[in-house]
Amino acid sequence: MKRRLLTAFAAILLLTSMMLQTAYAALPVVEVYKDPNCGCCTGWIKHLQDNGFTTNVHNVADTASYRKKFGIPATLGSCHTATVGGYAIEGHVPAADIKRLLKEHPTAIGLAVPGMPLGSPGMEAAKKMPYDVLLLKKSEQKTTSSQDVSQSVFHHYDAD
Repeated sequence: MKRRLLTAFAAILLLTSMMLQTAYAALPVVEVYKDPNCGCCTGWIKHLQDNGFTTNVHNVADTASYRKKFGIPATLGSCHTATVGGYAIEGHVPAADIKRLLKEHPTAIGLAVPGMPLGSPGMEAAKKMPYDVLLLKKSEQKTTSSQDVSQSVFHHYDAD
């Protein structure tokens, strides 16, 4: 009887371990384009890694060109740009919001946190600023501008 219980317990542990490994393996790699001297970018990358993401970091001289390439308007720029699962990620977007984006899979360009708000991942501070994570979509209006992007609040973070 004890042997059966131990065998069943070992099987449950093995299955749980395999499910956890699968859950982490299911997250796509985040390709990050950042200035080689930016400390807050390194903090954001660590935040992603601590939340189960694998990152591939590219130190580049000009992050603006990557923003443009991935469809992020310059007005929403921050200090780093990333791609994951076919989406662009601009700035200090929390890992939980990236996971939600990947789970919900909306038709979108990606997410952005413009600027460098205190309290966002990689910009930890004693006093947090309120900030929004924006969902970026191609605008429905047909114009000649390359910045035809609509935005809506994907997640709002309050100040402390």
